[in-house]
Amino acid sequence: MFLGAIIKTIRHIFLFLFLLLLTACANKTYMTKSDKTVSFPSVVRPVTGCMLNERAFDCDRSAILSMLGEYQVSFNFHETTVLKSGYVRNDPKHSGGFEVVVLADDSKSRISMQHILVGASGMIIKHWRQEWVYEMPSHWAYVGDQRFDTHHRKPASVPGTWTQLVYGVNDGPRYAGSGRWNHRYGVSTWTSERTWRPLPRREYSKRKDYQLLNVENRHTITPQGWTHEQDNTKVIRKNGEDTILVREFGFNDYRRITGFNFSPGLDYWEATSPFWTLVRKRWDRELNKEGETRLLFITGDEKFSDEVLSLADAYQVNPTMNKHLPAFEEVFNKFVSSDTSTMH
Repeated sequence: MFLGAIIKTIRHIFLFLFLLLLTACANKTYMTKSDKTVSFPSVVRPVTGCMLNERAFDCDRSAILSMLGEYQVSFNFHETTVLKSGYVRNDPKHSGGFEVVVLADDSKSRISMQHILVGASGMIIKHWRQEWVYEMPSHWAYVGDQRFDTHHRKPASVPGTWTQLVYGVNDGPRYAGSGRWNHRYGVSTWTSERTWRPLPRREYSKRKDYQLLNVENRHTITPQGWTHEQDNTKVIRKNGEDTILVREFGFNDYRRITGFNFSPGLDYWEATSPFWTLVRKRWDRELNKEGETRLLFITGDEKFSDEVLSLADAYQVNPTMNKHLPAFEEVFNKFVSSDTSTMH
């Protein structure tokens, strides 16, 4: 227990310093202690879109899998159209870092990819995970107030589409949306329907004036990597009524690079991936149920993530799965609740 407490304290210090570093990266590619901008060489690859006579399904898979790799990332968010009288736009947010995207699972029609942030000093943060599922007839969806319910799609809208499911650092659900990959003009782009999502870290740590986002996401494969564009609408939800506050444009640029040491992130994933496989399976059992799933903590409360990440640290020290299973189940049941009374 003492060793686990030490590991947890070190991870918290690394997390604080890393987030402080990202916040300090405004309008810079990457900041070192000496405040010098460091930019690593790009790795350029041809973007082919879809080859002649290639099946659309195979083109889609190639586009999704091309997001794997080692990247220097910039995160940029600008509030644009004010939609509520008296609201004043917040300043734009810019940050950046280094991120490796690794394959967590691939069963042809379901692809799971884990993002891991890596600091210049070698510190790592398990970041978000994206999962892509082909022709998914129903899936979990965020409905607000830390609740997720089953969304049944119209049968006619399902063929040829991919659903992107996005998960947080504890592998819990964040948001989901469906759309088609478009490979015209030799460029691969996926655009989602509009969906609800909870506030991201950049907002919930500082703002309490709105409750959720309504979002359209777009992923595009580029010669230097890929981009994630977000058309966000910030929404106030009070007493069951929604009020639109402001629109925001998000642009995250994943530039494939060489010369940076991503091995700490790769080593972490190799050491802990069996544990995270168990976590994913537990979440799948929960979210595949018919009915509502509720997170028993407010948006921004990190206690659940802290406890799960600490168990991953403990597994890394002692990789005996049966030793950690009961502890994880106890933590999961403390922070996650099912409500089958909402079954449709």
